[in-house]
Amino acid sequence: MFMINGDKDSKSKKKAAKSDSDDTEEETKSTKSKKKSTSGSASMFQTSTDKDKDKDKDKDKDKDKDKKSKKKGKAVESDESESEKEEKSKKKKGKGKKKKERSPSPEIEFDNLEEFVMQPAPQGVTVKCRVTRDQRGMDKSLYPLYYLHLDNEKKTFLLAGRKRKKSATSNYLISIDATDLSRGGENFVGKLRSNLMGTKFTVFDNALNPERALPDLSNARQELAGIIYETNVLGMKGPRRMTVVIPGMNKDNERVPLRPRNDCDGLLIRYQNRRMENMIELRNKTPVWNEDTASHVLNFNGRVTQASIKNFQIVHNKDLDYIVMQFGRIADDIFTLDYNYPMCAVQAFAIALSSFDGKIACE
Repeated sequence: MFMINGDKDSKSKKKAAKSDSDDTEEETKSTKSKKKSTSGSASMFQTSTDKDKDKDKDKDKDKDKDKKSKKKGKAVESDESESEKEEKSKKKKGKGKKKKERSPSPEIEFDNLEEFVMQPAPQGVTVKCRVTRDQRGMDKSLYPLYYLHLDNEKKTFLLAGRKRKKSATSNYLISIDATDLSRGGENFVGKLRSNLMGTKFTVFDNALNPERALPDLSNARQELAGIIYETNVLGMKGPRRMTVVIPGMNKDNERVPLRPRNDCDGLLIRYQNRRMENMIELRNKTPVWNEDTASHVLNFNGRVTQASIKNFQIVHNKDLDYIVMQFGRIADDIFTLDYNYPMCAVQAFAIALSSFDGKIACE
């Protein structure tokens, strides 16, 4: 089970004891490091073939994009610095028992919901969401409904999901309409399907099965993510271990479409055979063991308030401080879900749904 704030409490107390000038210097340094990680995120997720071919041609373009992404990130960075100041002032007053307020999602506007949930998050912007689980009623105890909203004052609706009944394996439908969760509905945008053991999952968009698609596969469905939960030899005593494989990004920061002809050519099989062309491998961040609390610890920066085996952060091996996605409990049926570039809402929501599914071999 994960505790929440980790071993950064002692560090924050030391910071609170410093003078105001020291705080200003530290905030300036943290802001610079955030800008560096933002500018480096694009190249980190580009596929190797694209980087090699276009390294010389696109240097100027990349610089322009980095400048734009830094401008976009300013609003988010200023919000974070204000929340850090509030936390420090609270600790100076000695009111450590009060819960830290979760910072809301930045203002995000879109005209087309279906396009927005399929597009990668803007660079430099953390899209902060909330997942609610509805288990009321006889059927919903076995087949709950899940809803994804932006974590802001408007609580803007993004996605809904539910587990299909009478399915051989776990199969979740994802829709942009909370009242229309049918496979043949116009609002169906994707699905999540597991293997028989419930340890591996694949995320698809709403296009056609390759068997019914055109020969060139131009209208065939794309695989958006593969999720692997590793067997936990420690049982309930140890944290989950998971690997997420997603399509890579091209030089224009767009997702490379992956349309397998059959199950033997999908993301999971390619990963198993180490055919990593146009693919990105992500992992959950390893929690740190805390001797004082006798538990595994992750730092969610105030976005998660309750310990749970479902709490996790997804990172790239090249930059463990850049959180691609994080998910954690704040109430019995309420969870926060935050995601960054290059992930989109459908990918992040599907990964969260996979964590709700029972995994006997992993727990």
